[in-house]
Amino acid sequence: MILRRMQELLARLYDAPVEHDVEDYLLKDRQRVTALTGDECDSDEQVVLVEERDAVRVGVFVDPAVTQRLERCDPLACLAEDNLQDFCTALEGVSHFHYLMWSLAHNRSVSLLELELQADVDKYASAMVLLTQQSAGGYPATLHQRLFHHVGFLPELPEERRRRYEQANRYAARFCRSLEERFLRRRQRRPEAWLAELRRFFRHAHQDKLRAVMR
Repeated sequence: MILRRMQELLARLYDAPVEHDVEDYLLKDRQRVTALTGDECDSDEQVVLVEERDAVRVGVFVDPAVTQRLERCDPLACLAEDNLQDFCTALEGVSHFHYLMWSLAHNRSVSLLELELQADVDKYASAMVLLTQQSAGGYPATLHQRLFHHVGFLPELPEERRRRYEQANRYAARFCRSLEERFLRRRQRRPEAWLAELRRFFRHAHQDKLRAVMR
């Protein structure tokens, strides 16, 4: 299944496996999400957390139309303009799930901004890895512009959510641009240092992530 393979990609990228499979936590339709959260599901992806007395229930919704298109046009085999948006949509949901599960396993709390920031970095990093592999090592110079500048947010989003998404996008853009300039754009590229910095960032807690962004 495409979402499981995306989760495996993130686990390899960050050397951060988790015991839980995203496919086991899928919510199949928007009505189920609405029933669990009490709010209208207005997104093509959403991770649901329901706190109970002694536990937290987790669910992942990715619009079935998105996963069906990705199964037909596999981005892990060929990531291109015609499947990039669907890839980013699905990867965001997988990222939220994977980072939550990794954090829970390490007894760490996670803020909403941290989740969104990590997801934006994950979309960039995983797309960079795939595009580089699929072009036999070629560096996708336009990826940063495509992911961080050609973006928009639903006009009906609540103001608080919009600010959080915009802030996460801005922070991730700054961090990922710094990685490119230090490790990928120079004559002597150092992809191993790029990867090491990504893995350190993944393991940072909220405030350490923000400090890494602001360097």
